Amino acid sequence: MFGSILHRMILWELLKVFVMSLIGITGILLMAGIVAEASQQGLGPTQILAAIPLLIPSTLPYTIPATTLFATCVVYGRLAADNEILAIRSAGVNILKVVKPGIYLGIVMSGVTMGLYYRIIPYTHMLLRSLIFNDAEELMYSMLKKNNSISHSTMSYSMFVAGVKGKKLISPVFKHRNKAGEIDLVVQAREGDLRVDVAHKLLLVHMKHCTGTMGDGSPFDFEDKVWDVDLPDDWIKMKERRARDMTWQEMLEKKRELQALIDRDNEELGMYAKLPAASAAIAEVPKHMGSLKDRINFNRSQIVVLDVELNMRPSLSLGCLCFILAGCPVGIWFSRSDYLSSFITCFLPIVFIYYPLVLCGTGMAKEGRHNLFLMVWGADILMGVIGVILFWRLMRN
Repeated sequence: MFGSILHRMILWELLKVFVMSLIGITGILLMAGIVAEASQQGLGPTQILAAIPLLIPSTLPYTIPATTLFATCVVYGRLAADNEILAIRSAGVNILKVVKPGIYLGIVMSGVTMGLYYRIIPYTHMLLRSLIFNDAEELMYSMLKKNNSISHSTMSYSMFVAGVKGKKLISPVFKHRNKAGEIDLVVQAREGDLRVDVAHKLLLVHMKHCTGTMGDGSPFDFEDKVWDVDLPDDWIKMKERRARDMTWQEMLEKKRELQALIDRDNEELGMYAKLPAASAAIAEVPKHMGSLKDRINFNRSQIVVLDVELNMRPSLSLGCLCFILAGCPVGIWFSRSDYLSSFITCFLPIVFIYYPLVLCGTGMAKEGRHNLFLMVWGADILMGVIGVILFWRLMRN
C-alpha cells in the first residue's frame, strides 16, 4: 500500500527537494531574467513589485516540470548511492514499488499545472498586460527618469529631457516625424508634463513656455500648449485578448466565432462566383473578393494559434510525468547523492532537449505549415518513449 513507511519516506524526501528547488528556480528566473529585463526597459521598482505576483503563475508550467525532474534525480540518486535501492531489491521488494511515489508526484504535478492553466494563468497574464497598459503614463515617466529620453523606431515621435522631478519635465524637447520619416516639428520648453488618454489611445504632451520650428523652418512660440500623439502600437494592442489571456472556454468560444466568420465569408465568395461574367468583370468585385480571401486566411491563422494553445497547455502539464519516467531510472543508474551531480548528469541534458523542442515545435505549429499535433506533442512523445524504454530496462535489471 502507498501508506507504507518506505513510500512515505520517499515521498517526503521528494516533496522537500521539490519545494526547495521550485522556490530557488522560480526566484532565479524572476530576478535574473524577467525582473532584470523589466528594469532595463524602464519599469520602476513599484511596477516591478506589482508585476512579480502576476508573473509567478506564468513561470510555473516551466518550473514545475523541471523541479519535479530535479527532485526525482536527487532523491533516487541518493537512494542508489547509499545502496538503499540494492538493499530494498535484496529484500525481495519490486523496484516498481520504490518508484511509485515519484510517479504519483508526476501525476499530481501534471494535474496541478493543468489546473493552473484552467483559470489562474490566463487571468494573471491578462492582469499583467492590463497593468502595463493602464500604467502607460508611469512607464513613460520611468523611461524618462532612467534614460532622459523616449525614442523607438515604431514611434513617430521622440522626447528628451534634462531631468524629471515628480511629474514635472525639466527642459523637455519634443520631436515629431511625418510618414516619410522626416522631422516636421521640433518643440523646446522650460517645463512640461505627460498625460495618457487611454480612451482615445493618445499621449498628451503638455509644454509651457515653449518655442519651436515647423518642418519648413518657420518658427513659433506658445506660452502653454498641449500636443497629442498616438500611443505606441504595442500598448494599444495590449487591450486585445491573446490566446494566452483566455481561459479554456473562452478559446473554444473564440474558435466558434472565427469559424462563423469564415463560413459567412465563404458564402459571400460563393455568391460572387455565381455572378454573370459581365458583373464579375466590374473592378470592385475582384477587389472585394480578394479582401474576403485575405480575411478568411487571417481568421484561419487565428484558429491555428488557438489550437496550438489548446494543445500546448496539456502538453506542458504532461511534461511532469514524462520527466519522472525518465528521471527515476537515470537517477538510480547514475547513483549521485549530491545536487550538482544530479543537475549535470540528468536534469540539465533533459531540460535542454525538452524545452527547445517545445518552443520550436509550438512556433512551427503556429505557422500552419506543419502537423500541429506532432509539433506540439513531439517533445512529450519523445520523453515518454525514452522513459518507457528506461523503465523497461530498469525492471529487467
